[in-house]
Amino acid sequence: MNSHSHRFCVAPMLDITDRHCRYFHRQLSCDARLYTEMVTAAAVLHGDRERLLGHHPAEGPVALQLGGDDPEQLAQAARVGEAYGYAEVNLNVGCPSDRVRSGRFGACLMAEPTLVGECLAALADSGLPVSVKHRIGIDDADAYEDLLAFVDGVHAASGGVPVAYTVHARKAWLRGLSPKANRTVPPLRYEDVHRLKRERPALTVELNGGVPDVDAALAHLRSVDGVMIGRAFYEAPVLLADVDPALTGSARAVTRRAVVEAMADYAADEARRGTPLAAIAKHMLNLFKGVPGGRAWRRALTEGSHRPGAGPDLLAAALRAVPDDVLDAPLSTVPAGARAAA
Repeated sequence: MNSHSHRFCVAPMLDITDRHCRYFHRQLSCDARLYTEMVTAAAVLHGDRERLLGHHPAEGPVALQLGGDDPEQLAQAARVGEAYGYAEVNLNVGCPSDRVRSGRFGACLMAEPTLVGECLAALADSGLPVSVKHRIGIDDADAYEDLLAFVDGVHAASGGVPVAYTVHARKAWLRGLSPKANRTVPPLRYEDVHRLKRERPALTVELNGGVPDVDAALAHLRSVDGVMIGRAFYEAPVLLADVDPALTGSARAVTRRAVVEAMADYAADEARRGTPLAAIAKHMLNLFKGVPGGRAWRRALTEGSHRPGAGPDLLAAALRAVPDDVLDAPLSTVPAGARAAA
C-alpha cells in the first residue's frame, strides 16, 4: 500500500457507493481511497460479475469490500476481484443488519476472531492488500479489552498477514437497533481507536464513524494511520475537494461546472449502455448543497431524471439555476457575493 492509501477513505456504503457514485467522487478527489458497496463472496462467484464488479478505469484505485465467512469462497472471490483490477480487498465485519447476520457475516463475526483471521489469510492469497472493517464491539462485549482481544485474535489467526484495521468507533447492537440507528445511537468512542494504535503501533489502524470533515480527520490523524468518512462526504460531496490538498499540499483546479460537464459526458456514455440518468443523478443531488441555486438544482434532478428519455442535457439545463461565480469558483469555496445572495 502506498503511503496515502488509507489516510483518507470514502466508506463503503450499501446502495450508495456503486460505480456511478465512485466515478462522481473521483471528479472531486484524485487521492481519496474509494470502496465498493459490500458484495457477498457467493454473489461474486455465482452472480453477474460485470454488474457487480465492473468499474471505470477513471475511478482509479478502488477497494473491493466482500462479505462472507467461508475462507475458500472469499479467496476465490478475491482472485476474481484482482482480475477485475481492484487495488485492495476488504472484509466486512461491521454491518449489523438482520439480512447480513442471517448469512453469518458482518458484525456478528466479531464473536469469532479466529475465523476472521483465517478469512483474511485466505483473502491475502489473491495477492491484493487486505483490510477489515469492524466495530469496537458488539452487544455487551464492548469494553476496550474486548476490542483488543478481537484484534489480537485476528492477527494471530491470520498468520501475521499485513492487515489494515478500519474501526468504526461505535459498538453494534445485533438485535434491537436498525442499521441506521446503529450508525448514530451507540456513542462514539474515538479514544478506544486511538488507544488501539498506541498499544499496537505496528498495526495499520484507521478510524471511522461520525467524522464530519477533513479538518476533523486531520486531528484524528495525529493518533491513527487513516480516517474513513462516509455519510458526510455523501451529504456534502464538495468536502472531498479538501482531501487532495490535505494529502499533497496542492489543491486541484476543478470547479462545480467542470464536475457537472464530466458527469454529463459520463452519463452520455452510460446511456448508450442502457443506464438510466436517475442512477447517476441521484449521487449528484448534493453537489450544490448550501449555495445559491442548490435547491433548484436538486429539484430539477429529482423531478427530471426519472422522466422517460431523460438524458445528460438535463444536467446542463439544471445548471442555469446556479450563478456563474458559484459554478466557476474552486470546489471548496463560495464567492462572497454569492454567499450574501444565498
